[in-house]
Amino acid sequence: MFVRHLALRSFRSWYDVTLDLTPGCTVFLGPNGHGKTNLLEAIHYLSALGSHRVATDQPLIQEGCDAARITGIAVNAGRELRVDVELHAGRANKAKVNQAPVRRPREILGIVQSVLFAPEDLSLVKGDPGERRRFIDELLVTRRPQLAAVRADYDRILRQRSALLKSLGASRGRKLDSSALTTLEVWDGHLAETGSELLEARLALIHELQPFVTDSYAGIAPGSRPAIIEYRCSLGDEALGQVAGDRAGLADKIVAVLRANRDRELDRGVCLVGPHRDDLELRLGEQPAKGYASHGESWSFALALRLGSFGLLRADGTDPVLLLDDVFAELDTKRREALARHAAGAEQVLITAAVEDDVPAVLAASVRGVRAEMSDPGDNVVRRVSRLSDWSRSERV
Repeated sequence: MFVRHLALRSFRSWYDVTLDLTPGCTVFLGPNGHGKTNLLEAIHYLSALGSHRVATDQPLIQEGCDAARITGIAVNAGRELRVDVELHAGRANKAKVNQAPVRRPREILGIVQSVLFAPEDLSLVKGDPGERRRFIDELLVTRRPQLAAVRADYDRILRQRSALLKSLGASRGRKLDSSALTTLEVWDGHLAETGSELLEARLALIHELQPFVTDSYAGIAPGSRPAIIEYRCSLGDEALGQVAGDRAGLADKIVAVLRANRDRELDRGVCLVGPHRDDLELRLGEQPAKGYASHGESWSFALALRLGSFGLLRADGTDPVLLLDDVFAELDTKRREALARHAAGAEQVLITAAVEDDVPAVLAASVRGVRAEMSDPGDNVVRRVSRLSDWSRSERV
């Protein structure tokens, strides 16, 4: 698949831009801080309904504006679909497919599929478990958009159960009455039901993703120790092995572990068991990557996770858009060449770079210039606004 058309209104530094794209490789070239990443961020938002840089949508809306809009036209197997997303400050976002409103923005998921590799991805190796859980769930939803509803339900139940634990924990010292205990057990059941579905999907995903990550890492760092990914579960790995692939068994296990940890949860006022407490362990041979891998090995592992995801999605039958955000400058020659080999085979790859020579010559690409300038876009508010430069169709040789 590829994105044929992108239009932005009041999104980050882009006040109003319309951009036609083609299959193959396109490089957005310009100084740092001039708005190149914002273009890739917008396309990835259509794919994931979230930014790789910020946790909320507010920073995506241009200063002084109440809303932002992203429009994309995706071409998949000759079929075109248009998607529109409106981001609102303080209100629910809205979305359309072929200009027809949908009930929830998540109904557009799957129309645009992308894999984004960015400097922030180093946190997948060096950062907290939440970064790796986000990586897993984003890939899950890209492959199976219906799981977005499961994630939303789980997050809602988790918030409500956590609020109940905090309330009950504040009255510790008094024995829980039967109604409070019954209410907590009801929420245990809800958490177990949605949590088991999410956990089952994560386990299956990691099982399928593992060989793609191992192969990608071997291609990037031949002769190095093998890269291994393994799911670490708050239920306990030994118990998990007995019920993996059995959703009812997973739900029963979650309930049992919740009950075993009830006093600890009430004391702390937080939910200590469930997919929100799990992690993805990354190993090089027998050693964990975090804390043991060199800087170059960490970059290689982060890259292998993204390229492995790209390979898995292609194996599913869809060629996702490959988005490479200013990463060639971070890589040495060997890793640049490995990444370029993968990118050269993608139906569409969009790259940002501050220096054209950072992009390997094997990626014969059209180049679009990006510059930012102070401007009054028409509402009497002077802003720093990004624009595409006039020399936007030069060819690399």
